[in-house]
Amino acid sequence: MHLVYIPELEDSALNFNAFITCAVTGSGNSIGKHPDIPITPEQIANAAIDAAKAGAAIAHIHVRDPETGAPSRKPEYFAEVVDRIRDSDTDVVINTTAGMGGDLVFGSSENPLPLDPGGTDMAGPLERLAHVEQCLPEICTLDCGTMNFAESDYVMTNTPGMLRTMARKVQDLGVRPELEVFDTGHLVFVKELIHEGLIDDPVMIQLCMGIPYGAPDDPTTLMSMVHALPEGSVFSAFSIGRNELPYVAMAVLAGGNVRVGLEDNLYLSRGVFATNAQLVERAVTILSAMGVSIMGPEAVREKLKLNKHA
Repeated sequence: MHLVYIPELEDSALNFNAFITCAVTGSGNSIGKHPDIPITPEQIANAAIDAAKAGAAIAHIHVRDPETGAPSRKPEYFAEVVDRIRDSDTDVVINTTAGMGGDLVFGSSENPLPLDPGGTDMAGPLERLAHVEQCLPEICTLDCGTMNFAESDYVMTNTPGMLRTMARKVQDLGVRPELEVFDTGHLVFVKELIHEGLIDDPVMIQLCMGIPYGAPDDPTTLMSMVHALPEGSVFSAFSIGRNELPYVAMAVLAGGNVRVGLEDNLYLSRGVFATNAQLVERAVTILSAMGVSIMGPEAVREKLKLNKHA
């Protein structure tokens, strides 16, 4: 059998230079489901540093209450995590969430009001960015729409008005927004933000696949979203649970970058708990076997034109 070189394949979608983001803890109900979920600011910072040493160029940071492990948005927790990472001898691009403060939980299906005070945490757009203004990370996330999750009366709430205010503030701070896209309609809104001048180039997009009830993570849906991306945007794609690691290959085959981490998946293999560093190491193995060059933090800063504030 003779293999024929086809020059046109040099222009295929495969991304031969990709970066890895590690989402180290998230805000999900994973406490008690994994023995070593990072909870305290020290643990979260150490997890981000270990992920960077394993090959992650970007660390995506949520914080939790150090006593209970519950999700938090307290600026002092973010500040401690960021300071610990910056004071370490390990370089990594810091990407903080700005998704907290948009949690709406109705009382019940039959009696939606009053809202459930135990799960509802609704804050104004500028309050949601208080830690971003204080810490000035290089990147922060914007969840680009409101959607139901697979929880009975919970709604992730991000109205167009909130998001426009947040985008404007992030732009003023000189922080690069990572636009979190959970479904095709979110891409419509992303393009509106770009048209309104609220997002600077290069546009950075994270395709969040397989989250109920957002876009499913089948290849056809992924590629339809990739084809709908704004021209010239830089994107990553990930899926959750057992499909996190297969999506390492899927993302670069689609022309994008990679995200792994305990926010999205708790296991290295069936029944074997993972650490963040191990998930990054596995992503490095997959990408290296595909002939993909893994970008470090300085290359990512140049590609995304990031402002290194500290």
